Amino acid sequence: MEHSPWWRVDLMGVYSINKVTIANRKCCGKLISGAQIRIGNSLHSNGNNNQLAATIWSIPNGGTETYEFKPIKGRYVNIVLPGKRRILSMCEVEVYGGE
Repeated sequence: MEHSPWWRVDLMGVYSINKVTIANRKCCGKLISGAQIRIGNSLHSNGNNNQLAATIWSIPNGGTETYEFKPIKGRYVNIVLPGKRRILSMCEVEVYGGE
């Protein structure tokens, strides 16, 4: 267990992101509840203070959810689970957008 565990992808360039799809593991579905999708160009606080795009409230075990939002420009896409003694668990993340 960690304090505010996170996952990040570096897109190696600035893009206009408008959709993120997350596939959950077949077990442990509730572990992702409350996670935030954050997008931006800063690595301050590991990028976990970048603009909030969406909050993940629930993804069923083995399920996939897509989060669509107004385009946000950024190089980094973070999934962060705020709080103490948390475990961030997910299977796959897909990021969509354009230049």
